[in-house]
Amino acid sequence: MKLYYLPGACSLASHIMLHEVGAQFDIERVDTKEGRTQSGRAYREISPNGYVPALEIETGDYLTEGVAVLQHIADTHPERAFSPKPGSVARARLQQFLNFAAAELHKSWGPLFTDGASAAEQAAAKAKVATKFDHLESVLSDGRDYLVENRFSVADAYTFVLVNWANFKEIDLSNWPNLAGFVARIQARPATLAAMKAEGLV
Repeated sequence: MKLYYLPGACSLASHIMLHEVGAQFDIERVDTKEGRTQSGRAYREISPNGYVPALEIETGDYLTEGVAVLQHIADTHPERAFSPKPGSVARARLQQFLNFAAAELHKSWGPLFTDGASAAEQAAAKAKVATKFDHLESVLSDGRDYLVENRFSVADAYTFVLVNWANFKEIDLSNWPNLAGFVARIQARPATLAAMKAEGLV
């Protein structure tokens, strides 16, 4: 397998999970602005939308969209139980949190990573991100360590990456103590540290 990634981007979640399941894989950095992989290949030949992650699997197929990549990694390593059994309520909860991360939290960050966004647009984006953090803080207020059945899952990896962006965009996570603890807990996992080290983030 090969993971196409951009350091610190949402592809970090897939990178973390590949380490969690003990997969054998390579990584290749992508310059999304130039539209080229590190080896010089036109990235849209791999990912038509031009963004990360993309995962080349054993069949030679490419999977794109972070949630799909994460679910594939979990489902092909069921012995690690990073995704609940299909048809269970817990599986639906996992999809709930994955969809919240993708459709709500991830999208809210947009103006903060867009060249040319005005100060007003960035302030509005920070306010919107804060409302998503409020929701996650409420979820974690019952004392759970992880989002689904209090077991680490792909939803935690994805949510961690998106929340951790606060540390690069001057958003103080101490305003959400449960969420700050969640981030610290996942960052301390060996797989997270391995992925972040490989991407030059630590």
